[in-house]
Amino acid sequence: MAVIARIVPDVTGVDKVFDYLVPESLVGNICVGDRVRIPLHNRNVAGWVLQLGDTTTQFSDVVESRLLQVIKVLGKGPSQEVVDLARWAAHMWVGRLRAFFVAASPATLVAALPGSRYTQPSQRKKFESDEQIVDVLSAVGVSVVRRGPACSPRSLILTAAAKGPTLIVIPTINRARLMAASLREHGLSVAVMPQDWAVAAGGVDVVIGARSAIWSSVPLLKSIIVIDEHDDSLQEERSPSWHARDIAIQRAEKLDIACVLVSPVPSLRALHGVSGVMASLDPNTEASHWPQIRVVDRRLDERWSSSMLSSDLIEQLRDHSRRIVCVLNVKGRARLLACGSCRELVRCDVCEAAMTMSSSKQLECPRCANVRPAVCVKCGSGKLAVIKAGVSRLREELAAAAGRRVDEVVEVSGGGTPEKSEKDKNSEVIDQTKMLFVGTEAALHRVRDVDTVVFLDIDQEISAPRYRAAEITLSLVVHAARLVARKSSGGLVMIQSMLADHALLRGLVSYDLSEFVEEEMSRRKLMQLPPYGALAQVSGTGVDQLADILRSNVLLQVSATNKDVVLVKSVDWEMLVNSLSNALTTASTRGKKALRTKTQIDPPRA
Repeated sequence: MAVIARIVPDVTGVDKVFDYLVPESLVGNICVGDRVRIPLHNRNVAGWVLQLGDTTTQFSDVVESRLLQVIKVLGKGPSQEVVDLARWAAHMWVGRLRAFFVAASPATLVAALPGSRYTQPSQRKKFESDEQIVDVLSAVGVSVVRRGPACSPRSLILTAAAKGPTLIVIPTINRARLMAASLREHGLSVAVMPQDWAVAAGGVDVVIGARSAIWSSVPLLKSIIVIDEHDDSLQEERSPSWHARDIAIQRAEKLDIACVLVSPVPSLRALHGVSGVMASLDPNTEASHWPQIRVVDRRLDERWSSSMLSSDLIEQLRDHSRRIVCVLNVKGRARLLACGSCRELVRCDVCEAAMTMSSSKQLECPRCANVRPAVCVKCGSGKLAVIKAGVSRLREELAAAAGRRVDEVVEVSGGGTPEKSEKDKNSEVIDQTKMLFVGTEAALHRVRDVDTVVFLDIDQEISAPRYRAAEITLSLVVHAARLVARKSSGGLVMIQSMLADHALLRGLVSYDLSEFVEEEMSRRKLMQLPPYGALAQVSGTGVDQLADILRSNVLLQVSATNKDVVLVKSVDWEMLVNSLSNALTTASTRGKKALRTKTQIDPPRA
């Protein structure tokens, strides 16, 4: 009786599995998930064992004489449980198995796993147990815990770890390392992913890391906790676009353990999927974990039409003891201009796109790169009015209002070369000794020790043409709130808006978003958008022929192809992914041109 191994090759672009014969010398030494070396197309490549079986049961239809042999075992890989999870995820996100095996494997070869490092309760420091979490952990299923931005999740994690091995997913690796250091001080054994892959697979009290940590092999797992589950960084940007929150929910369901989603502003997906407990602190305690949030109604300000600097903002700017960050997601000097004499919109004389003002005071076309002097082509006037200012222009206005020199106002954007570390980028671009900053949302990630964060125009975020625009706006406000919440001088988040009566803004001021959630849920349900429907975005070469195939399915809604991008909507996730998989297979076999597409299931910014 021969043993057969079904292998996923570690080769980019190969979307197939292959059967190999396991030589007698390796029988008993090879497991599902192991990394192996195999012959493929006249060369030796690495791969992962997807399945093991014999020719009398699982592989009875395989012709043994036609199989090549596995060359050798290279090292350990994901556990059987994670392999099964990867197979499910590859189907749900219409992706290749290799992508999930890469996420679930160590960066270097691991020959053998170390022994377990579980600590005894007597070796741990005493801590104040979080009673709400005790109830949540005893409820098998998906539970949502709402905690303010300034509330540390440490007590929550310690309470969970007291019940057994815990897997923690947190948005950034820096936060993971800081939390790991704190947990070790309490006597827990901790593995930080991905560098401690082998330690985690051997067995520790807590495994913690960014989104890829959800693929960790953790023996005897008792609970999974996702911190800041609303954060977009928990979703993979590349295809397949899996989300750590959804993987956590599925994994906990398969293992019949608790999945706890923690956030100051739980996403609608999390709230819709609650099957366990919905927990939050009492209103007064929860409010204490938020900084002051002030909404400035620009409709009441006489200067709203000519400047983004409200009276409230100018008052803050003139207090030179406060460190202020002003956020506007519009780069450049002037993004929309009109002639001050004839009121004609300044457009490109080549392609008619709206022109912007460069730092050299010339007009530039963002579409065709045409450059010309700053004069009106209709009347020849050199007097141009700024209708929509960019960050560079606002820097000058802020300096004047604050009574500072222009060089004392730091402009912050998402610049920097990719090969440099985040620390190098920050030290090169940002002067942390200054007190006034203006920039895009990148400033929230790159400026430290802030007293006041000002959103100069939150309406462009709330009213953006995306179905998740309001949730994305909430995520920005939470990040700003966390940035200022620990200031003893009184942190402030100031939000300038023409929509001051919007349910989202009213909820932020009162620290109660229930009205907003109810309205947003009703709108999503009416439009059959996630979580009440399924949505996918397909882009790339050959999308038009794929769209034609999908339109033949009356159960799908397919948008018009726009710049090689198409949106596909369905009332059911299973129906959507099955239809996409079948359409991709059909298009690749009968298409007249090469099909090079990227599929995003539940795209974050569609």
